[in-house]
Amino acid sequence: HLCDDSTIIDIWLDRSVERPKQWRRTTGCSGGMTGVDIDYPVETVPPSGKIYSPENIIACNKAFNEEQPLYRRAGGVHSSALGDGKQILLRVEDVGRHNTIDKLAGRLLLEGTQIEPRTLFTTGRISSEMLQKAARMQCEVIVSRTSPTSLSVEMARQAGITLVGYARGERFRVYAHNERIQLS
Repeated sequence: HLCDDSTIIDIWLDRSVERPKQWRRTTGCSGGMTGVDIDYPVETVPPSGKIYSPENIIACNKAFNEEQPLYRRAGGVHSSALGDGKQILLRVEDVGRHNTIDKLAGRLLLEGTQIEPRTLFTTGRISSEMLQKAARMQCEVIVSRTSPTSLSVEMARQAGITLVGYARGERFRVYAHNERIQLS
């Protein structure tokens, strides 16, 4: 339910959810820990069986980087997109890199868009929070033009997510689950 002035959204689940026994809270941009530092498991992404060619990753990343109108006008803006491994299907921009992933999740929910398998492209550094959000959206591949944090690499390995960083031009680095990338 969206309230009259559009400032609050109430969400009711259609099933019971077990409340986590412990939480790890982190700050968004600085990566510092607040609260109790405990283990918070990341959602596992079941493999689709799809193998991604380096050429396809490079082509999708190039298409993603070419379509950032707000960044071109204003600068200082992050972008994220979802694709199916062959093409980019949803794009968003925002001043916050975390917000772009929230916007994609919202669009999937509101528009009922079906993208299988899901590949996330983003301009920002991949933090553990961003990796958790991508895992909840069932993204099996994450591609960024910059680096992942060490915690996000560890979490990608745990979740079964292929994590690609420094995707620039004709090159990229695979940090986790390289078995989804077709090697020559």
